Amino acid sequence: MSIIKIEDVAFVRFQAPDLDRMRDFLQDFGLEVIDRDAQRLFACGGGPSPFLHMTELGEPGFAGLGLRAASLDDLETLATAEGAAVAPLDAPGGGKVVTLHDPDGHRVEVIAGQRTTDAEPFPAAASWNSASDRRRLHQLKRTAIGPSHVIRLGHVVLNVSDFRASERWYKDRFGFITSDEIALSPTLSVGAFLRCDLGETPTDHHTLFIVQSPKGPGFNHAAFEVADLDDLMAGHDRLKSAGAVPEWGVGRHILGSQVFDYWRDPWGHTVEHWTDGDLLTVADGSNTASLQDLVGVQWGPPAPPTMG
Repeated sequence: MSIIKIEDVAFVRFQAPDLDRMRDFLQDFGLEVIDRDAQRLFACGGGPSPFLHMTELGEPGFAGLGLRAASLDDLETLATAEGAAVAPLDAPGGGKVVTLHDPDGHRVEVIAGQRTTDAEPFPAAASWNSASDRRRLHQLKRTAIGPSHVIRLGHVVLNVSDFRASERWYKDRFGFITSDEIALSPTLSVGAFLRCDLGETPTDHHTLFIVQSPKGPGFNHAAFEVADLDDLMAGHDRLKSAGAVPEWGVGRHILGSQVFDYWRDPWGHTVEHWTDGDLLTVADGSNTASLQDLVGVQWGPPAPPTMG
């Protein structure tokens, strides 16, 4: 049994030496900057979360991730078990936070009690006509030009030094379930896609992916869900025209099934647009997958050597 069961990933934190440059990239990426001072910058998407991405002035680097607990009572339970404090969350939406560090020192902020915002309507999208289902009649399909519409943060990927130690740490505290474990052999696994345990409520194929990388522990990437495939492609064109650095895509993953498009922020951190991912419940259990399943695609370009 885990100490608590988290509901979702909440946000990612970074440091950067130029907040104006980060603001410009985030706007091209499809996030809205909602709070800014001389030291910090917060950006949100179109969903109810008050912020998804935070940048603090400083040397460039990953500064941590946030996970959302179901209640303030769960925060108290976690704090008691970990010998930690429940503190106010100094960020848009307020709420409370318990700050922990995983076995590799990654900062993990578990939050509850945030004030949510009114979700923005998704871009109006005409339905798709397939060869077997032609439902769009008397209507022309026209897609908007501009950044993608980021709705929410879907998952975070961390490189770890010891897969089994990190797996146990995250499962024992937050109730994660393995969707797919990456096995190099019957006796050696190097990573796992972990989803939230929401019982019979469907949840993303993975909220956290941890992998024992030859590069050592550190940030791998953060993935933001966009409205749909047309929205993802519009965002691809916007980032390309803005001179952003592409990483990998557009393609469709095998594990999780998402259509993906990876980019680098101005300091080399990988951020992903995705849409159309798998949804699972507790009844779907766990699977074992290969390294080729991890890096392979159903369609699209092969994974570059920089991914990992």
